[in-house]
Amino acid sequence: MKQFNVPIIYRSPLISAVKNRRRQLDKMKKDFSPTLLDFGPVKIYLARHFGFCYGVENAIDIAFRTIEENPGKRIFLLSEMIHNQQVNADLKERGIHFLQDTYGKQLFPFAELTKEDIVIIPAFGTTLDIEEKLNAIGIATEKYNTTCPFVEKVWNRSEQIAKKSYTVVVHGKPKHEETRATFSHASAHTPTVIVNDMAEAIELSRYITGEKNAAGFVAEFAGKFSAGFDVTRHLERIGVVNQTTMLASDTQAISEFLKQVMMSKYGLDAATIEERFADTRDTLCYATNDNQSAVYGLLQTDANLAVVVGGYNSSNTSHLVELCEEKLPTYFINSEEKIISAKAIRHFNLHKKQELVTENYLPQTGEVKILITSGASCPDALVEEVIDKIISFFPVAITSEQLTENFLQAEA
Repeated sequence: MKQFNVPIIYRSPLISAVKNRRRQLDKMKKDFSPTLLDFGPVKIYLARHFGFCYGVENAIDIAFRTIEENPGKRIFLLSEMIHNQQVNADLKERGIHFLQDTYGKQLFPFAELTKEDIVIIPAFGTTLDIEEKLNAIGIATEKYNTTCPFVEKVWNRSEQIAKKSYTVVVHGKPKHEETRATFSHASAHTPTVIVNDMAEAIELSRYITGEKNAAGFVAEFAGKFSAGFDVTRHLERIGVVNQTTMLASDTQAISEFLKQVMMSKYGLDAATIEERFADTRDTLCYATNDNQSAVYGLLQTDANLAVVVGGYNSSNTSHLVELCEEKLPTYFINSEEKIISAKAIRHFNLHKKQELVTENYLPQTGEVKILITSGASCPDALVEEVIDKIISFFPVAITSEQLTENFLQAEA
């Protein structure tokens, strides 16, 4: 796999040593058990896979290289490069301006851009409409496009099934940049509709079966379907693609559910289902799959709590939190600064959409076991800082530097 030039400030000696050792021992990536960091009174269990993925490293590499190669030029990011506050803050410090916020709200008018300006397309990609606006100004969007190749794979698969007259059902969060981009690219080729979750997939199925009157579709799926969408015609042949950061199991469940609906309505079996339902399993992102599978493996370990590190507006990170919450107390933080002390932690509550402070989150007696993972846009350096903060509360038997050396020696 291609290697990227990611700034050293995002790297971690400890995490790099751990990941390299695991790669040595598990070249086929079939072992999803966690890595134990044994500090004596506190034991940290690291997920097998976490942190920067291919698409994120590619985006960071392009962004920082663009800054270096274009001194004196105005450089803009269409929106957040990735959903990580540190990376976006670092880019701003280096003079990059943001054209939009994460929801598409304009922060800098397109009308004030010139053909001499540089606009970087983020890893999520963007809509065809925005590309056209920038190209009309004379800005070469393809030159500084960091769209993740796995996102583009979803777009390409959508186009392929569109040529076979399938309607595309996008499983994603309607306001997320990637979903907006995927919807734009898919709807340029075929009727397209978005479902956020299984509940919406079930409601969509009722229009497929005719249980619901087509007249109600416009209101129920407002803002989630392409222009000219005709419920009576455009739900006769469908294929499901995904926003690559959603729970893979959710996308698979929605796809399987809608497949069964089509089989039942049209009297099809496994041999004939392609008449009505496209096989799009190949659109699931490898990093999303690996990170989520690693959390399932992580949760096989008996522990007191879990800590998930990443941006609060990161879709893929939020799903890791949801998985951990099903089994044990879970604390979603975006930096080590949120660990106030051994007795208090400030963390983000996904359900209330706000930070809360929890007291006595660490057991006060006995051995402490903590599960840790992070999102695909979270620098490994942040994870090591979190580990160092936690172990600072205990009389540890070994330092993180010594543990790093142990992993390096094992690797040699």
